[in-house]
Amino acid sequence: MRKIKTQEKLLQTLKSEKLTKLAFQGLDLSAVEEQLMKIQVSNCLFLDCEMTGKLTRHLFPANYIFPQLDVPFSIYPSGLYNKEKLYKGYDYRKPETYFDTPDKRVYDYYKKMGGSEARNISETLARSLHDHSIYDAKHEFLADYDERKVVAIMGGHKVGRDEHLFLQTARLSKTLTENGCLMASGGGPGAMEATHLGAWFAGKTDAELVDAVNMLMPAPVYSHPDWLKTAYMVLEKYPEAEYKSLGIPTWLYGHELSTPFATHIAKLFENSLREEGLLAIAKGGVIFSPGSAGTMQEFFMDLAQNHYKSYGFASPMIFLGKKYWTDEFPVYPMVKSLIETGKLNEIDLSIYDENEEIINHLATVNQR
Repeated sequence: MRKIKTQEKLLQTLKSEKLTKLAFQGLDLSAVEEQLMKIQVSNCLFLDCEMTGKLTRHLFPANYIFPQLDVPFSIYPSGLYNKEKLYKGYDYRKPETYFDTPDKRVYDYYKKMGGSEARNISETLARSLHDHSIYDAKHEFLADYDERKVVAIMGGHKVGRDEHLFLQTARLSKTLTENGCLMASGGGPGAMEATHLGAWFAGKTDAELVDAVNMLMPAPVYSHPDWLKTAYMVLEKYPEAEYKSLGIPTWLYGHELSTPFATHIAKLFENSLREEGLLAIAKGGVIFSPGSAGTMQEFFMDLAQNHYKSYGFASPMIFLGKKYWTDEFPVYPMVKSLIETGKLNEIDLSIYDENEEIINHLATVNQR
């Protein structure tokens, strides 16, 4: 179905004598009601459109009309989020303004309604419709990119802004972005924030990136009250991004704020859709920096996708940190053994300590 999301496209569409298999999303139809009633309309979707009862009766039952449900969020968002949408009204000079942002209001409502344990059918339906719209918008966004150039970085949300790993991850993401990759992550703090910070500073100097990290250091972890404030201080000093990046956070972990350095944010309610979907789009490879249970879960999900070629082919799986993934969490030697004994197929597994090694590995894969 072709989507009609703006009043301009709506007016162009109404020049036709017959409309079918179109999706009208979030539009005010009151000004074009008489014109629309003179056109034969069938098998179209009307999602959260403003219309009178008269027009509703005219369009039904030949079309599908989905109204808005009584929730404090759009269940048919027409595009991805960004910092302006999630943090609308936030002023870092008045940190308390965060509590009245759309992101915080939705998270508070999410918790009030039972969080992931919600059983109210109207509530769960609203969330599902919302996530479907975000899923759709995500793939519209990705359509402009070579699928083999979408690279994700997975890693711990507790990685401090004052740790070497944070700057290393940001530098890695910066270089890969400059090399033509679209960088993606879970969109939260730690290694995820470093991913989007690096992409934001692609095209800028390393000295500018280091300056930004130094500005972030006073609030090293997401639980610090100035975590968001310091991020906005960096954005005020460096307001322009030459490149894009995609964050995919979730309100399940709403206490971990979404990084505003991601230019496009596909925030979801359902965490399983987030994890599976993030790994599915990273066909250019996934880099696993040190993390704990969540990162290991993502690794094994990615391993299964690649073993079964769930999305057509196997993509690179790269561990960052030899000591961590060999000694502290010995996942790498275990999986390497399974590959060598033929129990896993088509797995491109590697482990490195240096960014240059990862960059060269991915460049070699792209030349195949």
